[in-house]
Amino acid sequence: MLNVHRVVGFWTTGSRIENLRRLLREKATVRMTREQYILATQQNNLPKVENAQLYPVGIYGWRKRCLYFFVLLLLVTMIVNLAMTIWILKVMNFTVDGMGNLRVTKKGIRLEGISEFLLPLYVKEIHSRKDSPLVLQSDRNVTVNARNHMGQLTGQLTVGTEGAVFGHSVETPHIRAEPSQDLRLESPTRSLIMEAPRGVQVRAAAGDFKATCRKELHLQSTEGEIFLNADTIRLGNLPTGSFSSSPSSSSTRQTVYELCVCPNGKLYLSPAGLGSTCQFSSSVCLWS
Repeated sequence: MLNVHRVVGFWTTGSRIENLRRLLREKATVRMTREQYILATQQNNLPKVENAQLYPVGIYGWRKRCLYFFVLLLLVTMIVNLAMTIWILKVMNFTVDGMGNLRVTKKGIRLEGISEFLLPLYVKEIHSRKDSPLVLQSDRNVTVNARNHMGQLTGQLTVGTEGAVFGHSVETPHIRAEPSQDLRLESPTRSLIMEAPRGVQVRAAAGDFKATCRKELHLQSTEGEIFLNADTIRLGNLPTGSFSSSPSSSSTRQTVYELCVCPNGKLYLSPAGLGSTCQFSSSVCLWS
């Protein structure tokens, strides 16, 4: 019994070893087959040496030179552009607050020094510092226009060599000339009217006051009087009437005259006599 079991156990062990060897041989065979398949596949994919053609990859020849030229030109352009930008910033004096004499503040735009405008300037308000005057200067005329919301011209001020020219009415509390200069108010083609609710005062402290017109000069006071206060009041170029009380008086030169007034307010002179002679020279009023 003991021998039988030993033979059976030995046989069983031998069969296991044989199975193990067979499995190893099968795995080796499968591995060799796989390697051969992979090797054969790689050999089929590789191009044949005798039929292979080499193609260059990249840019060569004149295309390469043109590309380098354009790259160099672009680099030079960028450098010149950067240099010009820096030069403009330096010349125009650009800063965080503005440029040159121009400063941008919370209250608006501030100009320091002398500034020149080549195109029209549209602003709401212009004023200078408290300790300096505001000067507007031009080689020709300085024109200031005022327009309404529709764009229509409502007022115009033009300063030229002859003075200031106003296109419409002007409201101002005071008009004066520079020291040692004459003040002249003139309207070449229209009427010149000065009016105020509490009166108009014309004063020449160190010179003469002269009012001339081509047609009529009206001095009108609706609720008061016209007061002329001077040492001498002269009315020139008044018409003179004719009156002769006696034949002998006509031969003598008349030196004394009487000032007469027509019903329409016209003034004329009449030769003075013992009494009033205005009624005898009233024919002057008929031609007025």
